[in-house]
Amino acid sequence: MVQLYNLHPFGSQRVVPCGQEPAHFCCGPDVLFVAGAAASCGVEVFAVRHEGRCEPLGSFATLGSVLHMAHSRAGDYLVTIEEKSKATFLRAYMNWRCMSAGSSRVCVRMVGHKMEESYSETLKEQMSIVEMPLSDPPLCVSCCPVNGDLLVGCKNKLVMFCLKYLVINQNLTVLDFERTLILHIDNFIPAEVAFCARHIAITTDLDVLILKLELIQSADSTEQSTHRVSTLEEPGNGSVKDEDLSTHTLQLELDEFIICQKPVELLGEESKLCEIPITLESTELATEDTKHFQVRYLLFRHFAPDQSPFGFCEEMKLHSVQLLPIYQTGSSVTAHEETENKRELLSLFCFFSLPHVGYLYSVGKVVELISTYQYSEKSEQAVLTPQFLHVITSENLQCFTVRCSAAAARDEDPYIDTTAKACPPVALDVCTLRMQLFIGPRAICHFKNHIILLTKANTEDVTERRKPTRRMLSRKANSIKSRTNSESEPGWNLYIINTVSTIQLYREMVDYSRTYENAKTESCIHLLSEAHLLVRAAIMDPGFLKSDDKEELLRAFRESCAFLGDCYSRFDTKDYHLALPYYRMAGLSMSEVLERLVSEGDEIQTYERGFIFYLTHSLNEDINEELSKESANKVLQIFSSADPMQLPHILCSPCMRNACPLTAVKYLHKVENNMPSVVLTLTKAFMALKMGDLMMYEHEMGSHKETVLASGFTEQPKLLRQYKEGIVIPTEFAVHLKEMQPGLLVAATVALHENGKIKLEEADVFFKILCNNSENTVPQLLVDFWEALLVVCSQEDVLQELLLRVTSQYVWRILKKQLPETKPLKTTEDLINSCNRFGFIFPWVTFIMSMGSPPDKDYPEDISKLQSLLCSQSINITAALPILEPLIEAGNVGLTIHVLCSTHLGKYEDSIDQLLKRCPAAAVLYAQHELKDDSRAVWWNKLLPELCKRTRLTENDYPVLISSLKETLSVVSMELELRDFLSLLPEDGTAAFFLPHLLHCSQRKLLT
Repeated sequence: MVQLYNLHPFGSQRVVPCGQEPAHFCCGPDVLFVAGAAASCGVEVFAVRHEGRCEPLGSFATLGSVLHMAHSRAGDYLVTIEEKSKATFLRAYMNWRCMSAGSSRVCVRMVGHKMEESYSETLKEQMSIVEMPLSDPPLCVSCCPVNGDLLVGCKNKLVMFCLKYLVINQNLTVLDFERTLILHIDNFIPAEVAFCARHIAITTDLDVLILKLELIQSADSTEQSTHRVSTLEEPGNGSVKDEDLSTHTLQLELDEFIICQKPVELLGEESKLCEIPITLESTELATEDTKHFQVRYLLFRHFAPDQSPFGFCEEMKLHSVQLLPIYQTGSSVTAHEETENKRELLSLFCFFSLPHVGYLYSVGKVVELISTYQYSEKSEQAVLTPQFLHVITSENLQCFTVRCSAAAARDEDPYIDTTAKACPPVALDVCTLRMQLFIGPRAICHFKNHIILLTKANTEDVTERRKPTRRMLSRKANSIKSRTNSESEPGWNLYIINTVSTIQLYREMVDYSRTYENAKTESCIHLLSEAHLLVRAAIMDPGFLKSDDKEELLRAFRESCAFLGDCYSRFDTKDYHLALPYYRMAGLSMSEVLERLVSEGDEIQTYERGFIFYLTHSLNEDINEELSKESANKVLQIFSSADPMQLPHILCSPCMRNACPLTAVKYLHKVENNMPSVVLTLTKAFMALKMGDLMMYEHEMGSHKETVLASGFTEQPKLLRQYKEGIVIPTEFAVHLKEMQPGLLVAATVALHENGKIKLEEADVFFKILCNNSENTVPQLLVDFWEALLVVCSQEDVLQELLLRVTSQYVWRILKKQLPETKPLKTTEDLINSCNRFGFIFPWVTFIMSMGSPPDKDYPEDISKLQSLLCSQSINITAALPILEPLIEAGNVGLTIHVLCSTHLGKYEDSIDQLLKRCPAAAVLYAQHELKDDSRAVWWNKLLPELCKRTRLTENDYPVLISSLKETLSVVSMELELRDFLSLLPEDGTAAFFLPHLLHCSQRKLLT
């Protein structure tokens, strides 16, 4: 479907003062080349100035009449296909600008001809004509806009010439070509070719084939250079031979009837099935830098003559094939040639047309049909630009919109259609902006903001042109050649038509859209989308960064986003959610959006889904904007009528800080009558705090159990924490809970963490700010949070991090003799009973602590928690050792920590040494608890010899050592055989001491 609008994309027109009838013309960056018709063998060059003023630069002769011509911006050369004496030639005109300076020197040379040093000083002051001989007559030609390479179409093949820059000396660089590749295509006669960034589009009368030349890494460069041919496997049915195809074609020619083939469209990989085999022949000299290519098929399309919607058409032929590149936005581009080649290609589009319908494809990252253009009458030619498609028919110049910028925007940012960014869809209906009457349009081309149009009128048309009632674009007086004899007026004209500036046309589209605001919402959105894409295409242009109207275009872009946001907010459309990204792209604050959409004092205004969607998402996200009291109360009123269930969540937004709490409670009471919830109760309690109504607060908080309240905070975390410039900040509610219900605050924060609503590091900041602590100190409430999280945490990495944190805090307090600033929420016994991360304290640890000095008893909670933690198997002791090391020498506490760590590491002998050295009375208790199973042998291999040795040498602890020795002997005598036990006895004459145990051993032996 084509939308039709009556806009004015065409501005003033001027006549190009040609000396002879034009046959062909093309454009450079600032010039127009015009080749004469019939037997005239020459090209006129015109400089195109501001508003399309043409100034003759000069002219140069050609070998014959020009059949085709093209200009390459890269290299600034003109290439022509010329005919003389029924023979065609391919020529490139280099350094043609010297002709305008008055130089008449011309150098004609063959391609690849070596430049002689003797010509080095004069070459830069003369035009150079490069002749490129071909084995077959050239039929069509195309220059690559990216690198200036040349592609020539001949019967059954395409020939590629690479543009070369030859440095003659320090002051002179000469352009030349090298024929590098031939693509042999059997039974294929190209009518037109297009060439861009190694992408090739070829058309015959009814076929379109798009290819891409891909660089390959040659496995055997020697073999490639020897054979110099790289043949691809024939796509499609490999059993079809060339002879079969020729026989089949001959048979069709002999038949006296016509067989109309069915139309075919093959995209991407499927296009290999087109059964058009291509053979590559490399013709460049083989070197280390030689490039080897392979062909990738992108698209094949065959049209049947009966596909015209206007009936059977014998003259149905394809025309106007073009490849349009769009470059990466924001790349540093200037008009200079050296940087022109560095532009990064973003997207590539291909256009081709039948007489009554045109097709636009994306052939970059994805091959797909973007738009189809239906013409009102038979087209003669079409030209594609990033913003428009210009089509000429027998009587009209038509301007259609295109979707290239929408597709390129998605290539540049695949995630553009989100809550942050948006772009009108590629599938948006195309529209005709203008159908401008002309008499006999024949050819068209385009560059910058100019359209060059050739018209040729019949005799009756010329008569018609003299009538004063004709309606055409106004001509500038200074551009019309004076003619005294109207009968001698020629029947042709070459016009330069200025397209209006992007900003001017954008303004007209916006004004036009207002006529649809109330009548046709979709048309309003469609036209504003067209305006947006028009500006977006201008911004994506490589010259945008250096354009004079850069700031004006950016303002128009933001303004168009705002207009689209208004549409999706005001109108009831299925894409209402787009209001959010468009307002964000417009850079509008919430207050500004409210001013645009909300009428003052209108209490019964209705609000569409798009506006409510925008407000809901904006208020639920953490943005640094506070609405005024009036705006916040207006938002309350909007949601109370449009979506009252959102009110509890809306009131928790930082943006609504200035909302009247009394008004909020009034609205919340209405919601509670219909749908009570925990979040609603908490929100009412929050509002009661703001009003200072503690009675209402206590009533609301007492209506649910603490566990239910804690889970309620997970549904709306902003009741407790909010973000400011990326930093988590506690709310007034959290401050109040810290003083009055710290247990609920900790439980709620644990629930937030477990539901992914607050990270561990954010919780650290949250509690430190809440307790007014510096970054280096840890408040007890944070330790309470860590301990509570240990109870429920199931993630092993988080668990180990928590264990190290609480361990570090326990150690720090014990060493600093620092008591917690608030009473801990959980005792050691509470933690042991509720969490397997804390274990029962071992008897030998309790025994050691009972013998400790009074200072060790000043911090029983931190010490017992640390010991309980080490008595479990949860902590990674290797990671904890650096934290525990400063505590090891701290009296009996340090002894228990040292021995517990050694035990975790399996160093039982070291543990016994430490105990015998610092607390011998605990050695046997330790052994009885720890030396079991695999460590049982430590009893007799370590403990017994050490006790015997220390008993002889020590006097102070003699009773303790003797008692420990007896306990040890009781265990050893029960475990060892009599012979093994005897081998352990010391040889110092004290065997009598061991006789009872020997007797016990022998009796046990007899019993068994």
